[in-house]
Amino acid sequence: MGKPLSLDLRHRICGYVAAGIFCRAAGRIFGVSAATGVRYAADKRERRDVTPRPQGRPVGRFGQLAPYKDFLIGVIRAEPDITLHELSGALEDTSGVSVHLSSIHRALVRAGFLYEKRTYRTGT
Repeated sequence: MGKPLSLDLRHRICGYVAAGIFCRAAGRIFGVSAATGVRYAADKRERRDVTPRPQGRPVGRFGQLAPYKDFLIGVIRAEPDITLHELSGALEDTSGVSVHLSSIHRALVRAGFLYEKRTYRTGT
């Protein structure tokens, strides 16, 4: 992801818009896209603030496997040496959800599990 533009530039664009210049024109004057000028003016109008919003996913999100988090963790705690393939099969057998092995791995890493050879263990 790219870095957000400076707060100073955001304020200058909004200042031009407040002075009566169209949002698209204000964006072009400062060398950003017309859509950026419109977006900054809308932020100023709606939120009364032009600070950049957080980028990326929220921290600690389990992803699309969130409804099955407790099930996956329970299976791993009951059988620590289970493979991803076996875990995927157990998930499909119990809930009918078929997911890729890498999706399960990423979800477990987000939950704090580390994979070493054939066993999962909690990270320290």
